[in-house]
Amino acid sequence: MHVMRKLNVAVLLWAVATSAAFAESVVLKADLEPSSEVPPKTSSGHGDLKATFDTSTKELKWKITYEGLSGPAMMAHFHGPAPVGQNAGVQIGIPKDKLASPIEGEAKLTSKQADDLTNGQWYFNVHTAANPSGEIRGQVVPAN
Repeated sequence: MHVMRKLNVAVLLWAVATSAAFAESVVLKADLEPSSEVPPKTSSGHGDLKATFDTSTKELKWKITYEGLSGPAMMAHFHGPAPVGQNAGVQIGIPKDKLASPIEGEAKLTSKQADDLTNGQWYFNVHTAANPSGEIRGQVVPAN
């Protein structure tokens, strides 16, 4: 009986270790520029998005910094699916009380969202009163 219990524990530990080995944390980035908006904008605004995506839990965590906008950020979103140069719907909105730079947050993604994100089909943009469709934007891509 002791041998079976030890074997069960060993198999359980092996399964946990194996599944952890297959989990991956993907590092993502985006350069937020007015020229990346569709259509392109003229602004001295610019920013940087750094994010990590855990493929096993589907948790996306981000930190976005920006400066030089024409005015305060009114909205900010992750959009997709869309390649560079195309617009798409909002996937994750940033709450109004979290719009000041740096923007930090996290969200759990659906399988479809995770696929689109890891295939480079998401972008992030920041909207202002002067540029309600977006002032700075960047495609979210792997950092390496």
